[in-house]
Amino acid sequence: MKRPGTPQPDPAAFIQANLPISPVPSIPEIRLHTAGPASGLWRLAGRREAEPPPYWAYPWAGGAVLARHLLDRPEMVSGRRVLDLGAGSGLVAIAAAKAGAATVTALDIDANAIAAIGLNAAINSVNIVAWAADVIEDQPPATDLLVVGDLFYDPSLALRVMAFLRRCQAAGIEVLIGDPERAYLPQGELSRIATHAVADFGGGSTGGGAVPAGVFALCGKAEGEIMPEDPAATA
Repeated sequence: MKRPGTPQPDPAAFIQANLPISPVPSIPEIRLHTAGPASGLWRLAGRREAEPPPYWAYPWAGGAVLARHLLDRPEMVSGRRVLDLGAGSGLVAIAAAKAGAATVTALDIDANAIAAIGLNAAINSVNIVAWAADVIEDQPPATDLLVVGDLFYDPSLALRVMAFLRRCQAAGIEVLIGDPERAYLPQGELSRIATHAVADFGGGSTGGGAVPAGVFALCGKAEGEIMPEDPAATA
């Protein structure tokens, strides 16, 4: 654990020094600062070394499938305002910018993620506005397309995110979700529009073996569909 009184490292300097730049598996067009075994992320986060690394340090499957899809289908973002919710490394935001989005905004609640997004955007020669903010209790943002990757790993978070996405859809915002069908993804409220095999660092192995992940559009809630409110509901 980080010793009391030890100065907090500067996030950008730490990332540049300890997270090497490498192409994203299945998405060679994009390179990211990605954590490795010797990165020592616990020193930046001030946590126990044995705890899981933060999301922004890896390209997770939901973000990877969205990024692959946007790069393959640039007409989905060309000339549009795009907002990446829970942006992590900025992978989806970078893909949207490369695909020709008019503006791209990346939001994450982790200030270290914002530092990583800035560095990753520069590596890939794109412009992204990155903010540390939690907006899912707020009114819909001023955007044309909302992209959401890997936010359905926790039941309470999934409920809050879906409530926000429904408000955004009602306001005329298109919503795209990327996910490898984790437990709390409300598939009864979604329509699958694409599937890609991508690396998943959320599968319990830093090897990031390829898994099929889906791109989903938000649609009407299926009759009788109930979102689980706790892990026991899907046990």
